[in-house]
Amino acid sequence: MTKQSHTHYYFIGIGGIGMGAIAHLLLAKDARVSGSDINDNKMVKSLKAKGAEVFIGHDAKHLKNVDCVVYSSAVKSDNPELKWAIDKGLKIYQRAELLAELMQNHFAITVAGAHGKTTTTSMAAHLLKSCGVNPTCAVGGLPSSADANAYLGGGKYFVAEVDESDGSFLNFTPKISIITNIDLEHLDHYAGWENIEAIYKNFILRTESNGHILFCGDDQRLKRLVCENYSVYQSYGLGEENDLRAVNIKQNGFDMVFDCVYRGEKIGSIALPVPGEHNVLNALACVLLGLTLYMSFEDIKSALEQFSGVQRRFQKKAQVNDILVIDDYAHHPTEIEMTVEAARQLDAKRVVAIFQPHRYTRLAGLWEEFCDSLAGIDHLIVTDVYAAGEEPVAGASIEKFIKKLKEKNLSSVEYKAKDGIVEHVLAISVPGDVILTLGAGDITQVAGALAESLDKTFDTSRCVEE
Repeated sequence: MTKQSHTHYYFIGIGGIGMGAIAHLLLAKDARVSGSDINDNKMVKSLKAKGAEVFIGHDAKHLKNVDCVVYSSAVKSDNPELKWAIDKGLKIYQRAELLAELMQNHFAITVAGAHGKTTTTSMAAHLLKSCGVNPTCAVGGLPSSADANAYLGGGKYFVAEVDESDGSFLNFTPKISIITNIDLEHLDHYAGWENIEAIYKNFILRTESNGHILFCGDDQRLKRLVCENYSVYQSYGLGEENDLRAVNIKQNGFDMVFDCVYRGEKIGSIALPVPGEHNVLNALACVLLGLTLYMSFEDIKSALEQFSGVQRRFQKKAQVNDILVIDDYAHHPTEIEMTVEAARQLDAKRVVAIFQPHRYTRLAGLWEEFCDSLAGIDHLIVTDVYAAGEEPVAGASIEKFIKKLKEKNLSSVEYKAKDGIVEHVLAISVPGDVILTLGAGDITQVAGALAESLDKTFDTSRCVEE
């Protein structure tokens, strides 16, 4: 990747996970990087340590001597920095536009989908790195074994997670496109299935004509879209019709053990050190990627068996006195269901979950689906909606949501304000509990605080069978 040492990039919302990834890449290319955010978070601290200048708060005076401005769909049109940049005629990039520009002249591998794309992208980058091809990567989450979610490689491959939430993945023209699944998601942007299918069709058509699509063939909607609109593809999944299948799947604690069958022939077994059947699917996508790039199965197996996971994806935060705390980003019913099932496979006495709904529009649009996905939890604590900048939606109150959950026969459900959750969970937890924090907002702070407090305050007198 060529250096860009004479360009000064300014990021509005530089502390965001996607914005921070691009900022890290540009710093590695010796570009000048500055930006602003409303919080001094971990990403901001990491970028400062690499040489970025970061302001807390948005103000047009920060944009002195800036060449171009980068923003994401989370930045509102009345942002003073964005308005000033537009008035002054500065070069302005939407986040995905800049990432797509950085991927030019590379062998572009993108990962898209409603669920699993962050883990799959991290696995794919880990695979390529382990096999010595030195890729560049940009991931929408922080790998457990890394201090940044992007790194600059010297090879021809560029692996990136691309975002369908606002349609910005249409900026990319990948050589290889991995698509994990599609789902009824981002209803604040898409009205329903018709629009979701249309945007994915357009994305499929943007794959290079001499490229390759790898997709989960268990997803029938996705399968139809790929097969109708592209000619060179391979499928992976659990169903017999897929090119690559996983069979004999077993969960052993936090490990998933399974056999890989490629076009009817068993090619080997993998012991994946991250739990859940959904992670088997993520791994299959990467096995198929490796085979497509002519890697040996033994090299693929070795790499995946050393994959350490992604932060906030079934991340073990603490295990004290037989109480396990797991933090997960799951914020959609499909993700919640998969996460709860993975927790169940840990032989938990109880699954205790703390759920923070993310966005009023998502809660309102998937009301019944959320109720169904949470039904397998033994004790559920619901806290206030993480609005992500949205205004409340009529009828989508927490009180009404809890009432609906109880009507669904989930009797052990209660509301707690976020600042009272840790104390309450410590009071009710017993040995054998798996405690999940679920949501894409700041519920992760509760997981961290709970992990810190558990060992200090746990009362061993409660270590009895109930």
